[in-house]
Amino acid sequence: MNRINQKLQEDKKILSIYFSAGYPNLNDTVQIIQDLEKNGVDMIEIGLPFSDPLADGPTIQASSTQALENGMTSQILFDQLKDIRKSVNIPLVIMGYFNPMLQYGVEKFCATCAEIGIDGLIIPDLPVDVYAEQYKAIFEKYGLLNIFLITPQTSDERIRFIDSVSDGFIYMVSSASVTGSQSGFGNTQETYFKRIGEMNLKNPQIVGFGISNAETFNQATQYAKGAIIGSAFITHLKENGSGKIGDFVKTIR
Repeated sequence: MNRINQKLQEDKKILSIYFSAGYPNLNDTVQIIQDLEKNGVDMIEIGLPFSDPLADGPTIQASSTQALENGMTSQILFDQLKDIRKSVNIPLVIMGYFNPMLQYGVEKFCATCAEIGIDGLIIPDLPVDVYAEQYKAIFEKYGLLNIFLITPQTSDERIRFIDSVSDGFIYMVSSASVTGSQSGFGNTQETYFKRIGEMNLKNPQIVGFGISNAETFNQATQYAKGAIIGSAFITHLKENGSGKIGDFVKTIR
């Protein structure tokens, strides 16, 4: 069974952390992953930097730009992660945009992910119908889960289609905005979380965008299986470097 599915079966709320590979320094990637697991994080999203990250707010954009300037590429990331399963057991997901994967070769990219122990991919700009028609068989061949995003504007029909082609979790974007732009959740978001929860989808939901502390984590997970923190963690890395990761995790739970 895929590590993501195993983790989702645990009787706990999932804390997933996102960071940009190669940030703050090119060779920090593995140490950050190891420290996150050591401090009790349940899943990690490794951001593959891209020059035009449409869904990302200024904090993640800046970290992605810095990582690219540091020299991060798909191949360097794969080289860094080649032995990651000797020291890390929790699910690892690569989150990135489709262009670098297309350039690398989709099947080659998926094969390399499987070889080093990546469990899934999140590709915000790959439409679900294109995936279902052209790439689903490749992902399944290599045992990779493809995680799709939904927003408050996504229709019920589209959500049910996403649910039908998914096997893992659905990434529930908290609002129709870029990452890192909220300080809390209001009635609109809570109504949305509750609506999706009541759809009885076969895949659990994990909330992303706007989670930054224990309060927003608890709000987001009231109706969902877990939550993802990105911008707040990257801000912590910017201000503290990669040596005080445990301090950050303790502020969440």
